[in-house]
Amino acid sequence: MAPTPRLTAADFDQELLILFDAYVHGDIDRRGFLDKAAKFAVGGLTAAGLLAALSPDFAIAQVVPQGDPRITTERIDVDSPNGSGKVRAYLAKPAKASGKLPTVLVVHENRGLNPHIEDIARRLAVDGYLALAPDALTPLGGYPGDEDKARALFAQLDQSKTRQDFLAAAAVLKARADGTGKLGVVGFCYGGGMAHFLATQLPDLAAAVPFYGNHPPVEDAAKVKAPLLIHFAAVDERINAAWPAYEAALKAAGVRYTAHQYPGTQHGFNNDTTPRFDAAAAKLAWDRTLAFFAQHLKV
Repeated sequence: MAPTPRLTAADFDQELLILFDAYVHGDIDRRGFLDKAAKFAVGGLTAAGLLAALSPDFAIAQVVPQGDPRITTERIDVDSPNGSGKVRAYLAKPAKASGKLPTVLVVHENRGLNPHIEDIARRLAVDGYLALAPDALTPLGGYPGDEDKARALFAQLDQSKTRQDFLAAAAVLKARADGTGKLGVVGFCYGGGMAHFLATQLPDLAAAVPFYGNHPPVEDAAKVKAPLLIHFAAVDERINAAWPAYEAALKAAGVRYTAHQYPGTQHGFNNDTTPRFDAAAAKLAWDRTLAFFAQHLKV
Protein backbone atom coordinates (compact mmCIF):
# COMPACT_ATOMS: atom_id res chain seq x y z
CA MET A 1 0.00 0.00 0.00
CA ALA A 2 1.37 3.42 -0.96
CA PRO A 3 2.05 5.79 1.94
CA THR A 4 -0.48 8.55 2.55
CA PRO A 5 0.84 11.82 1.05
CA ARG A 6 1.86 14.43 3.61
CA LEU A 7 -0.41 17.41 3.94
CA THR A 8 1.03 20.79 2.96
CA ALA A 9 -0.09 24.37 3.45
CA ALA A 10 -1.75 24.21 0.05
CA ASP A 11 -4.25 21.72 1.49
CA PHE A 12 -5.65 24.34 3.88
CA ASP A 13 -7.51 27.60 3.41
CA GLN A 14 -5.24 30.60 3.99
CA GLU A 15 -7.67 32.05 6.53
CA LEU A 16 -7.41 28.80 8.50
CA LEU A 17 -3.60 28.97 8.40
CA ILE A 18 -3.69 32.52 9.75
CA LEU A 19 -6.10 31.38 12.44
CA PHE A 20 -3.74 28.54 13.39
CA ASP A 21 -0.82 30.97 13.58
CA ALA A 22 -2.85 33.13 15.98
CA TYR A 23 -3.54 30.05 18.11
CA VAL A 24 0.09 28.94 18.11
CA HIS A 25 1.21 32.37 19.30
CA GLY A 26 -1.40 32.77 22.03
CA ASP A 27 -3.58 35.39 20.37
CA ILE A 28 -6.57 33.05 20.70
CA ASP A 29 -7.09 30.00 22.91
CA ARG A 30 -7.94 26.46 21.85
CA ARG A 31 -11.68 27.02 22.18
CA GLY A 32 -11.42 30.19 20.12
CA PHE A 33 -9.57 28.32 17.38
CA LEU A 34 -12.07 25.47 17.34
CA ASP A 35 -15.04 27.84 17.21
CA LYS A 36 -13.62 29.85 14.32
CA ALA A 37 -12.25 26.79 12.49
CA ALA A 38 -15.66 25.09 12.49
CA LYS A 39 -16.63 26.70 9.18
CA PHE A 40 -13.68 24.96 7.50
CA ALA A 41 -14.67 21.54 8.83
CA VAL A 42 -16.36 20.00 5.80
CA GLY A 43 -16.48 16.58 4.22
CA GLY A 44 -16.47 14.65 7.48
CA LEU A 45 -13.70 16.72 9.10
CA THR A 46 -14.11 18.35 12.50
CA ALA A 47 -12.47 21.49 13.86
CA ALA A 48 -10.51 19.29 16.28
CA GLY A 49 -9.40 17.17 13.34
CA LEU A 50 -8.15 20.26 11.53
CA LEU A 51 -6.17 21.29 14.60
CA ALA A 52 -4.64 17.82 14.81
CA ALA A 53 -3.75 17.90 11.11
CA LEU A 54 -1.98 21.25 11.49
CA SER A 55 -0.11 20.27 14.67
CA PRO A 56 3.41 18.77 14.75
CA ASP A 57 4.06 15.10 14.05
CA PHE A 58 7.63 14.56 15.21
CA ALA A 59 7.85 10.96 14.03
CA ILE A 60 7.56 11.80 10.32
CA ALA A 61 10.33 14.37 10.15
CA GLN A 62 13.41 13.26 12.07
CA VAL A 63 16.50 13.90 9.93
CA VAL A 64 19.28 12.77 12.28
CA PRO A 65 17.97 10.09 14.64
CA GLN A 66 18.86 9.66 18.27
CA GLY A 67 21.86 7.36 18.49
CA ASP A 68 23.26 8.31 15.08
CA PRO A 69 26.87 7.04 15.19
CA ARG A 70 28.21 10.22 13.58
CA ILE A 71 27.49 12.27 16.69
CA THR A 72 27.33 12.15 20.47
CA THR A 73 24.69 13.83 22.59
CA GLU A 74 24.19 14.55 26.27
CA ARG A 75 22.04 16.66 28.56
CA ILE A 76 23.82 19.21 30.68
CA ASP A 77 22.88 21.85 33.24
CA VAL A 78 23.80 25.46 32.61
CA ASP A 79 24.15 27.77 35.60
CA SER A 80 22.08 30.94 35.18
CA PRO A 81 22.48 32.99 38.38
CA ASN A 82 20.77 36.06 36.89
CA GLY A 83 17.96 34.02 35.38
CA SER A 84 16.26 30.81 36.49
CA GLY A 85 19.23 29.52 38.48
CA LYS A 86 19.83 26.47 36.31
CA VAL A 87 18.77 25.55 32.77
CA ARG A 88 18.72 22.10 31.23
CA ALA A 89 20.21 21.88 27.73
CA TYR A 90 20.82 19.36 24.97
CA LEU A 91 24.40 19.17 23.65
CA ALA A 92 25.32 17.55 20.34
CA LYS A 93 28.72 17.28 18.68
CA PRO A 94 30.58 15.16 16.10
CA ALA A 95 31.60 11.76 17.46
CA LYS A 96 35.06 11.85 15.89
CA ALA A 97 35.98 15.50 16.20
CA SER A 98 39.65 16.32 15.93
CA GLY A 99 40.48 19.58 17.60
CA LYS A 100 38.19 22.31 18.84
CA LEU A 101 34.80 22.93 17.28
CA PRO A 102 32.90 26.08 16.29
CA THR A 103 29.79 26.49 18.43
CA VAL A 104 26.13 27.22 17.70
CA LEU A 105 23.40 28.03 20.19
CA VAL A 106 20.03 26.67 19.00
CA VAL A 107 16.92 28.48 20.23
CA HIS A 108 13.53 26.80 20.09
CA GLU A 109 10.06 28.07 19.25
CA ASN A 110 7.53 28.99 21.92
CA ARG A 111 7.08 25.40 23.08
CA GLY A 112 10.42 24.69 24.69
CA LEU A 113 12.96 22.05 23.71
CA ASN A 114 10.85 19.64 21.69
CA PRO A 115 12.12 16.74 19.53
CA HIS A 116 12.27 18.91 16.41
CA ILE A 117 14.75 21.36 17.96
CA GLU A 118 16.84 18.49 19.34
CA ASP A 119 16.98 17.20 15.75
CA ILE A 120 18.17 20.63 14.57
CA ALA A 121 21.02 20.43 17.10
CA ARG A 122 21.94 16.97 15.82
CA ARG A 123 21.90 18.22 12.21
CA LEU A 124 24.41 20.92 13.16
CA ALA A 125 26.61 18.35 14.93
CA VAL A 126 26.70 16.24 11.75
CA ASP A 127 27.97 19.36 9.97
CA GLY A 128 30.85 19.78 12.41
CA TYR A 129 29.47 22.06 15.10
CA LEU A 130 29.21 21.87 18.85
CA ALA A 131 25.50 22.66 19.21
CA LEU A 132 23.72 23.53 22.43
CA ALA A 133 19.92 23.76 22.67
CA PRO A 134 18.66 25.05 26.05
CA ASP A 135 15.13 24.45 27.30
CA ALA A 136 13.54 27.70 28.46
CA LEU A 137 10.82 25.66 30.19
CA THR A 138 13.33 24.23 32.68
CA PRO A 139 12.01 26.31 35.63
CA LEU A 140 8.51 24.94 34.94
CA GLY A 141 9.62 21.32 34.69
CA GLY A 142 10.96 21.30 31.13
CA TYR A 143 9.28 20.46 27.84
CA PRO A 144 6.24 18.38 28.86
CA GLY A 145 5.95 16.21 25.76
CA ASP A 146 2.69 17.87 24.68
CA GLU A 147 2.70 20.93 22.42
CA ASP A 148 -0.47 22.47 23.86
CA LYS A 149 0.77 22.06 27.44
CA ALA A 150 4.16 23.42 26.40
CA ARG A 151 2.58 26.50 24.84
CA ALA A 152 0.53 27.15 27.97
CA LEU A 153 3.60 26.78 30.18
CA PHE A 154 5.63 29.07 27.94
CA ALA A 155 3.18 31.90 28.53
CA GLN A 156 3.93 31.63 32.26
CA LEU A 157 7.68 32.26 31.92
CA ASP A 158 9.29 35.39 33.30
CA GLN A 159 10.83 36.57 30.04
CA SER A 160 13.36 38.79 31.78
CA LYS A 161 14.77 35.66 33.44
CA THR A 162 14.47 33.64 30.24
CA ARG A 163 16.58 36.19 28.37
CA GLN A 164 19.22 35.85 31.09
CA ASP A 165 19.06 32.07 30.73
CA PHE A 166 19.95 32.29 27.05
CA LEU A 167 22.71 34.81 27.73
CA ALA A 168 24.12 32.40 30.31
CA ALA A 169 23.91 29.48 27.88
CA ALA A 170 25.69 31.51 25.20
CA ALA A 171 28.50 32.37 27.63
CA VAL A 172 28.91 28.76 28.76
CA LEU A 173 28.97 27.48 25.18
CA LYS A 174 31.47 30.10 24.03
CA ALA A 175 33.78 29.28 26.94
CA ARG A 176 33.79 25.48 26.52
CA ALA A 177 37.24 23.93 26.31
CA ASP A 178 36.20 21.82 23.29
CA GLY A 179 35.01 24.91 21.40
CA THR A 180 36.94 27.43 19.36
CA GLY A 181 35.31 30.40 21.06
CA LYS A 182 33.55 31.36 17.84
CA LEU A 183 29.84 31.46 18.63
CA GLY A 184 26.84 31.55 16.33
CA VAL A 185 23.13 31.43 17.11
CA VAL A 186 20.17 30.16 15.13
CA GLY A 187 16.56 30.44 16.28
CA PHE A 188 13.07 29.83 14.98
CA CYS A 189 9.96 31.93 15.62
CA TYR A 190 10.37 32.82 19.33
CA GLY A 191 13.95 31.63 18.89
CA GLY A 192 14.38 33.92 15.91
CA GLY A 193 13.45 36.83 18.15
CA MET A 194 15.92 35.55 20.75
CA ALA A 195 18.65 35.33 18.09
CA HIS A 196 17.97 38.97 17.24
CA PHE A 197 18.06 39.86 20.95
CA LEU A 198 21.36 38.07 21.53
CA ALA A 199 22.85 39.93 18.57
CA THR A 200 22.09 43.19 20.39
CA GLN A 201 23.63 41.94 23.64
CA LEU A 202 26.77 40.03 22.63
CA PRO A 203 29.39 42.21 20.92
CA ASP A 204 31.58 39.14 20.30
CA LEU A 205 28.86 37.05 18.66
CA ALA A 206 30.25 35.81 15.34
CA ALA A 207 26.99 35.12 13.44
CA ALA A 208 23.23 35.19 14.02
CA VAL A 209 20.51 33.51 11.95
CA PRO A 210 16.93 34.39 12.91
CA PHE A 211 14.13 32.47 11.19
CA TYR A 212 10.90 34.56 11.14
CA GLY A 213 11.50 36.09 14.57
CA ASN A 214 10.29 39.29 16.19
CA HIS A 215 12.64 42.23 15.76
CA PRO A 216 14.23 44.18 18.61
CA PRO A 217 13.36 47.84 19.17
CA VAL A 218 14.83 49.92 16.35
CA GLU A 219 17.04 51.80 18.80
CA ASP A 220 18.85 48.53 19.61
CA ALA A 221 19.94 47.91 16.02
CA ALA A 222 23.07 50.02 16.59
CA LYS A 223 24.22 47.48 19.20
CA VAL A 224 24.45 44.66 16.65
CA LYS A 225 28.04 43.76 15.79
CA ALA A 226 27.54 40.27 14.35
CA PRO A 227 26.61 39.65 10.72
CA LEU A 228 22.96 38.64 10.35
CA LEU A 229 21.28 36.18 8.00
CA ILE A 230 17.54 36.72 8.31
CA HIS A 231 14.89 34.37 6.89
CA PHE A 232 11.30 35.48 6.34
CA ALA A 233 8.16 33.67 5.29
CA ALA A 234 6.10 35.36 2.59
CA VAL A 235 2.73 35.12 4.33
CA ASP A 236 3.62 36.33 7.82
CA GLU A 237 2.23 39.81 8.44
CA ARG A 238 2.75 39.54 12.20
CA ILE A 239 6.54 39.40 11.71
CA ASN A 240 7.07 41.11 8.37
CA ALA A 241 5.29 44.36 9.24
CA ALA A 242 8.10 45.41 11.59
CA TRP A 243 10.93 44.64 9.18
CA PRO A 244 11.13 47.88 7.14
CA ALA A 245 11.75 50.02 10.22
CA TYR A 246 14.30 47.59 11.65
CA GLU A 247 16.05 47.22 8.32
CA ALA A 248 16.37 51.00 8.07
CA ALA A 249 17.92 51.05 11.54
CA LEU A 250 20.37 48.27 10.62
CA LYS A 251 21.39 50.17 7.50
CA ALA A 252 21.86 53.39 9.47
CA ALA A 253 24.08 51.54 11.95
CA GLY A 254 26.16 49.89 9.22
CA VAL A 255 25.25 46.38 10.34
CA ARG A 256 26.16 43.57 7.95
CA TYR A 257 22.98 41.68 7.11
CA THR A 258 21.37 39.61 4.40
CA ALA A 259 17.60 39.02 4.34
CA HIS A 260 15.68 36.48 2.31
CA GLN A 261 11.93 36.11 1.89
CA TYR A 262 10.71 32.78 0.52
CA PRO A 263 7.78 33.10 -1.93
CA GLY A 264 4.60 31.26 -1.08
CA THR A 265 5.73 30.20 2.39
CA GLN A 266 3.98 30.37 5.73
CA HIS A 267 5.40 31.26 9.14
CA GLY A 268 7.18 28.13 10.39
CA PHE A 269 8.09 26.90 6.92
CA ASN A 270 11.35 25.37 8.15
CA ASN A 271 9.62 23.15 10.72
CA ASP A 272 9.27 19.82 8.93
CA THR A 273 6.87 18.38 11.49
CA THR A 274 3.84 20.41 10.36
CA PRO A 275 1.95 21.03 7.09
CA ARG A 276 3.32 24.58 7.01
CA PHE A 277 6.69 23.03 6.10
CA ASP A 278 7.91 24.00 2.64
CA ALA A 279 10.57 21.49 1.59
CA ALA A 280 12.20 23.56 -1.15
CA ALA A 281 12.30 26.79 0.87
CA ALA A 282 13.50 24.99 3.99
CA LYS A 283 16.34 23.32 2.09
CA LEU A 284 17.42 26.61 0.52
CA ALA A 285 17.24 28.45 3.84
CA TRP A 286 19.17 25.70 5.65
CA ASP A 287 21.83 25.50 2.92
CA ARG A 288 22.25 29.26 3.21
CA THR A 289 22.47 28.96 6.99
CA LEU A 290 25.19 26.31 6.84
CA ALA A 291 27.17 28.35 4.28
CA PHE A 292 26.82 31.44 6.48
CA PHE A 293 28.03 29.59 9.57
CA ALA A 294 30.91 28.05 7.62
CA GLN A 295 31.97 31.50 6.47
CA HIS A 296 31.85 33.13 9.89
CA LEU A 297 32.51 30.29 12.33
CA LYS A 298 34.78 27.80 10.56
CA VAL A 299 37.16 30.13 8.69
